[in-house]
Amino acid sequence: MTEKEELLSLRQSLHQHNYNYYVLNAPTIGDQEFDMQMHRLQELESKYPELFDANSPTQRVGSDLSNEFQTVVHKRPMLSLSNTYNQQEVSEFYHRVEEGLKGDAFQICCEMKFDGLSISLHYEKGRLVRAVTRGDGTQGDDVTENVRTIRSIPLVLPEGLDYPDEFEIRGEVLMPFDVFEKLNKERESKGEQLFANPRNAASGTLKSKDPRVCAERKLDAYLYYLLGDGIPGESHYDNLQCAKRWGFKISDEMRLANGLDEIFEYINHWDTERHHLPFATDGIVLKVNSLSQQRSLGLTAKSPRWAIAYKFQAEQVSTILREVTFQVGRTGVVTPVANMDPVLLAGTIVKRATLHNADVLASLDLHIGDHVLVEKGGEIIPKIVGVDEQYISDDRGEKVEFVSLCPECGTPLVRNEEEAATYCPNDECRPQLLGRIEHFISRKAMNIDSLGPETVDKFFSDGLIHDASDLYELTFDKLCPPPLDLFGNPIPYNDKKEHLLEKNILAGIEESKNVPFERVLFAMGIRFVGEIAAKALARNFKSIDALKSATLEQMLEVNGIGMVIAQSVINWFAEDRNLQFVEKLRRNGVQLALTETELSAQSETFAGMSIVISGVFQHHSRDEYKAIIEQHSGKNVGSISAKTSFVLAGSNMGPAKLEKANKLGVRIVSEDEFLSMLK
Repeated sequence: MTEKEELLSLRQSLHQHNYNYYVLNAPTIGDQEFDMQMHRLQELESKYPELFDANSPTQRVGSDLSNEFQTVVHKRPMLSLSNTYNQQEVSEFYHRVEEGLKGDAFQICCEMKFDGLSISLHYEKGRLVRAVTRGDGTQGDDVTENVRTIRSIPLVLPEGLDYPDEFEIRGEVLMPFDVFEKLNKERESKGEQLFANPRNAASGTLKSKDPRVCAERKLDAYLYYLLGDGIPGESHYDNLQCAKRWGFKISDEMRLANGLDEIFEYINHWDTERHHLPFATDGIVLKVNSLSQQRSLGLTAKSPRWAIAYKFQAEQVSTILREVTFQVGRTGVVTPVANMDPVLLAGTIVKRATLHNADVLASLDLHIGDHVLVEKGGEIIPKIVGVDEQYISDDRGEKVEFVSLCPECGTPLVRNEEEAATYCPNDECRPQLLGRIEHFISRKAMNIDSLGPETVDKFFSDGLIHDASDLYELTFDKLCPPPLDLFGNPIPYNDKKEHLLEKNILAGIEESKNVPFERVLFAMGIRFVGEIAAKALARNFKSIDALKSATLEQMLEVNGIGMVIAQSVINWFAEDRNLQFVEKLRRNGVQLALTETELSAQSETFAGMSIVISGVFQHHSRDEYKAIIEQHSGKNVGSISAKTSFVLAGSNMGPAKLEKANKLGVRIVSEDEFLSMLK
């Protein structure tokens, strides 16, 4: 390959990696490898200026823009930082600053580099009016409604403090490790794809179309840069201390350094101590502290000259691969798992690592007995990144191949062309049967909290249940068979007090018959039908029979239901065993339709309307108003556009939203006026 061909190939490769990282939230290479490719492309473009392309990856900041949110132009561009992976380049940065300031004394502010999603928060008169993602650096997505759910971000600042009338503060939205672990466990139990790391989880959550998802996932945020006219201090550090006093979450680990020795001391300390933090970090950010010196040093086209990011090398250890096992999930997805000699990595003992799917497994070229290199993705999930080549010999062990038969039931596995996952198509496969029952009884489904996975497994092994509908035919005598006399006749129990667990289980099952239809539909475990899709289908079709009879075209007319979900529902009802499952639920009194009360509360009042909610309300909460809008066939949207039907405005409506509504001629409806519309 010539250098010119390499240049064109790198452009194509980096465009794809940008898309994987910022749009799909599914990076396929690490930061260091990405930066190396970018540096190489910059070298080649400098060498061959005749091949200049304004759309080259070197000419822009990577984008996280989506089509789901209103795009907002940044008042001040959000530039990326230059990255370095060694202390020699840190020294070079320091000396460039010295040279640029012509020998003037300066301090460097050392900060943790949070591994999350960059956010710009705009405040007017002490109130949050807009939150925008970094996007491509010039414009980003308006995610204000989602950001309002993040408890660490103040919505209203205390009065009487020295903040200016208008300012911007930037930071990083994060997902703490404990929240991330819990979220992935929930996704695993539902057979959903796991998030690769907390950064991807935070990004996916912040881009959710339902702010309730954001609220449930308990995102966090640290702020690290204050901008605007009239900000109080002349140094970056002092301004952040002011912001902390105003109520913003500012890292306590920020330090001022007076020379390279203090910078390296900070870097070396956090290279190991970062593993004890409750959130992911991937480096250190170094900034010239004085704002006037920052202005003097200026900017390049992509990054400031007064700041640089030092990236930590991912901690990597070598251990021996002993076995690869294959696990079957609730939806039939088969996942390879590496079992290794225990090894200490980033402060914890690691002995297992997921290998994700057949493609990842094939790319690693693993053999039993190989020394493998393991690192933690996002400081939390162990992953094998390759074979330790210094130990490779000619007599390697057996090559690890993806299985062709289900490890649980022996059924030939299948894989759809458009998917990375490999499935066991046998719905009677034990892990799938158990997984569907455990999903059915889970809190957000039927909420039978007296049951747990161990009890379900025992009932299944004892032949008491085969699917979730069998739960409704359990009796006390089935759970606690009475003792027999000498002639084999049952001896009635005189006192059942010693069987409180069984009685609680039966009571919980009976209580679940009152669970509303939309949650029953979610509990059925139809592939791709999550809570939101189940709610939309239940409210649109109103009964299981109407849903069963619906055509593909009718389902696609439902807001939020696409081809994948619609086809999955149709395929589910085409299976006889699923129809029998529904009928057994019906016989046992489970809610398979909206109740009269729910139906009477519904109407077509807001059919075809897109409604924005803004402000503080007296009669109902914001969530209650959103539910009311959905009950009456309306659609809740987060941002105002020309397609907005009206804004339901409470007191203290955001000034930016009010201005935009007036500009676009969108109707403003008061709380009382809205309620009168329902009458």
